[in-house]
Amino acid sequence: MKPNILVIAGHDPSGGAGIHADIEAIRALGGFASTLITGLTVQNSQNVRGFRLTDEDLLRQQAATLLEDYSFQAVKIGMTGSVAIIDFIAELLQQLPGVPVILDPVLAAEAGGSLASESLAEAMLEKLAPLCDVMTPNLPEAQALTGRQSVADCGGELVKRTGRATLITGTHDDTDQVTNHLFSADGEQQWNWERLPHSYHGSGCTLASSIACLRGHGESLANAVADGQAHVDRFLRNAFRPGHGQHVPDRR
Repeated sequence: MKPNILVIAGHDPSGGAGIHADIEAIRALGGFASTLITGLTVQNSQNVRGFRLTDEDLLRQQAATLLEDYSFQAVKIGMTGSVAIIDFIAELLQQLPGVPVILDPVLAAEAGGSLASESLAEAMLEKLAPLCDVMTPNLPEAQALTGRQSVADCGGELVKRTGRATLITGTHDDTDQVTNHLFSADGEQQWNWERLPHSYHGSGCTLASSIACLRGHGESLANAVADGQAHVDRFLRNAFRPGHGQHVPDRR
């Protein structure tokens, strides 16, 4: 059977990021995606111009209806958008004991533009991150969550605050290689990847969903993190440019 991955994230009408990216990545890795859409965004491959959140009571009704019918092998969380939605997700996760949870702490889109309220970071760290297996922030997101600057300081602070592993990606660095750092109670691991020539829309969503799907297949966290990065590298190497902005990973 295909692992059923519950995706809680926002909708990107350009098709590059958010729910579109999640479904495509999960399907490419042999999973099935059920979705709770936290909000509708106004964006394209160049910028985010706004968003409108889904009412949390509607999300509760959708979740309850899904749980009557489905079991889930993993959960991927992307854009939350508000403290009220974070509270809903935390309540939902209590109903899924033992299910691996991957949190992509989306605060801004890769093309630019905020996707979060000002109070979101603290609520995410306090209420949501401790319920997850691993967080997957890029460095700017990790800096916003912790108030620290270096990768090591951010990683150490996130593990200390949440008690969970954190994969900090180096996609925003100005270096020849992309270095991703996994921090956990067991120490630090890192992976180096060739920096590809373009800017990409939806790479963070794709990575978190890939890890979630691999966890749903039964892979250990360490293997899912390593294998997920390799799959994303492949998707990025086949990326295409549907508009005038960023390239979109070809997730297949």
